[in-house]
Amino acid sequence: MKSRERQREETRNRIIDAAARAFSERGFRAASTRDIAARAGVNQGLITYHFRGKEKLWKAALDRIFGELAGALRELEGIGDATDPRERGREALRRYVRFAAAHPELFRLMVEEGKQADARLRWLVDRHLKPLYAGFERLVAVYSPGFDPAMLPHAFYTLSGAGSMIFAVRPECRRLTGIDSADKRVVELHAEFIARLLVP
Repeated sequence: MKSRERQREETRNRIIDAAARAFSERGFRAASTRDIAARAGVNQGLITYHFRGKEKLWKAALDRIFGELAGALRELEGIGDATDPRERGREALRRYVRFAAAHPELFRLMVEEGKQADARLRWLVDRHLKPLYAGFERLVAVYSPGFDPAMLPHAFYTLSGAGSMIFAVRPECRRLTGIDSADKRVVELHAEFIARLLVP
């Protein structure tokens, strides 16, 4: 029998996962707590109990996905052959693509929230994107010595889009190309393509 504390934590996690999907698909304004509760298989009142409202739930969902991304990026330190920084850079890109494949809501959330210059965007940029961008800058400095710093914003957004979009628009990709971007072979092909494209 599960303890109440464990049940509460599992319920909270199901709500956060459902919220990340709903917010990434519909945006903050259109996603409803009723829909999120239904996706999570819980009573709507539990959202208020755990999060006190939609905005705190949105923040918890973004904290979760960007926290997981930050953890994945921390694992990149010291990877690969120390004598070949370009190959280490390629491996960093492969790992990012694999993360984006496992979390298609990441790109969707960035696009959805990036459209509105509001308090939520300020919170997202200050809390998650600035540290992410700083980490990306450090990785570029280590894995691509001599990279022109003026090109950093372009590299960041190129990686964000090129590494993630195929997974964020999976139904479109399947309809257009006949491939399923969630297939592990497709993920690995895409990871290798992005690695070789961005670090020739």
